Amino acid sequence: YLAYSLGDDLVLETEQGPVTYHMYRQQKKGTKYLSLSDYVASKDSGIKDYVGAFAVTAGIGLDKIVSTFHKKHDDYSSIMAKLLADRLAEAFAEKLHQEVRTTYWGYSANEITTQEELLKGKYLGIRPAFGYPSLIDHSEKETLFNMLDAENTIPITLSENFMMIPAASVSGLYFGHKDSNYFNLHYIGKDQVIDYAKRKNISVESAEKQISTRIKYKM
Repeated sequence: YLAYSLGDDLVLETEQGPVTYHMYRQQKKGTKYLSLSDYVASKDSGIKDYVGAFAVTAGIGLDKIVSTFHKKHDDYSSIMAKLLADRLAEAFAEKLHQEVRTTYWGYSANEITTQEELLKGKYLGIRPAFGYPSLIDHSEKETLFNMLDAENTIPITLSENFMMIPAASVSGLYFGHKDSNYFNLHYIGKDQVIDYAKRKNISVESAEKQISTRIKYKM
């Protein structure tokens, strides 16, 4: 999608119109004070930039498999089935990102990476998923699911708490900026939560609920 940053927000141009994703910025002393919006050209820069989006699952039919193991009182196999599905979902997301880099966007068409380099993210671009340390507000999945029409395209739905069903699913955004890297937001201050709530047009309490484990108002 054509995209631009607007302060700490990202705006993607879609066929249905502009779609906004709200981002947080590092506030902990000693960090680089990064936000994912830094990896996209600003609206007034005149630069044409892009952001991608994805949602994948490896959990189709998993409930039936797990139920079969439960009936046999085989808890070990049930747990392993869930773990395998989670790993397959992450592998699916990683493979799709590779296709984006080498084919769909093609900015790394000649990319050659070893398995170890892939596991360490030694390539150009990032694919932060919702729940990652730099993309902590799970409620933003609702925006992505609506944009991708995910529930009708693939059988993934969102719970009232914005958890994906099936659980063995991954969704997030693609950034191709040459300096993009994964980072941790650490703690978020009250001032930023207030600003975030205003940008997203929600109550401060609602914003706090989504990132309760990241809040540290005495920094």
